[in-house]
Amino acid sequence: MIAFWVVAGVIAAAAAGFILLRAARAASPVTSAGEGDDPTAVLYRRQLNEIDELADRGLLADAERRAAHAEAARRLLAAAEAPGQAWDAAAAARYPVLVAVGLATALALALYLLLGSPGTPNQPFAQRLAAWKASDLTTLQPAEIAAVLNRLTRERKNDPELYRFLAMAEGSANNPGGAIRALRRAVALAPERADLWSLLGEAYAYQAGDLTDEARAAFAEAIKRDPRIVEPRFYLARAKVLAGDKTGVAEWRAILADVPPGDERAELIRRAIAEAESMPEAAGAGGGQMAMIRGMVDGLAARLKTNPDDPEGWVRLVRAYAVLGDTQSRDATLAQARARYGRQPEILNQLADAARAEPMR
Repeated sequence: MIAFWVVAGVIAAAAAGFILLRAARAASPVTSAGEGDDPTAVLYRRQLNEIDELADRGLLADAERRAAHAEAARRLLAAAEAPGQAWDAAAAARYPVLVAVGLATALALALYLLLGSPGTPNQPFAQRLAAWKASDLTTLQPAEIAAVLNRLTRERKNDPELYRFLAMAEGSANNPGGAIRALRRAVALAPERADLWSLLGEAYAYQAGDLTDEARAAFAEAIKRDPRIVEPRFYLARAKVLAGDKTGVAEWRAILADVPPGDERAELIRRAIAEAESMPEAAGAGGGQMAMIRGMVDGLAARLKTNPDDPEGWVRLVRAYAVLGDTQSRDATLAQARARYGRQPEILNQLADAARAEPMR
């Protein structure tokens, strides 16, 4: 590693010297076809030739040609009468630049030796991936799990369930684009599975922060395959509520009747119905927006109950409650997350920062 920095410093110094050498050559006197040291005449004569060429090709009328000639001649006379200013590229002015480049390179190397880890061996991605595959998945970060699963897809290209797990890992790693790619592959392999279409719709909605046309289409495909599926119907009904269509509340009640007894989603649906019914008619988009935010937070809380091994999700949930001003839920969620990740200081720090988020006003 030290050898690399030495070579990099030499290359940087050589590049700086080459640039200064070329600049010095450009600044040296150049005689061009009897024009002496001033290239102004050559420049404007070339411009006159270009004007004539455009006129010969029929792109300039005679009046425009004469006007362009006159303007070029005027500028040529003005440049000829202006006093010339020599470009000084003396060696004394170049040496400080070379010294500065050398000092910067030496300083960078010294800082690396002082603060870096020059003795640490390289860690190629293939070796890290092998170590992740050999370790307990519960000890890995979401991005590491996603990397392991992504590599497994090369061996099991036709396994939709593997792509579903990959999508969940990508979502936990805050990579909605990766989750969407995995789910699109999953639905291509198993187009009859309503749950995969539902997850794809949720991924589209999460990425855009809204119920996009892609999300609606995916939810429609899910309902087509399973008319009693809960999540797509809930999101589509919520879109109606946000648009001021109260039939969405009736659809929520119908969904609630289809939810099995004891299902945790039932409480979320009841809360959404209560908030929609308590929202004044004049609240408009603002109240609907708050209902949508609360619904997304509740959805995240429900997912963490079924899949609690998601540190990024716990951080997002704590921050969401803090932003909503729900201190009771924030503190309860923070206590659960601290109990789960008590031996991981980095996650504990992220949770503490999330709990300090300013509430909305």
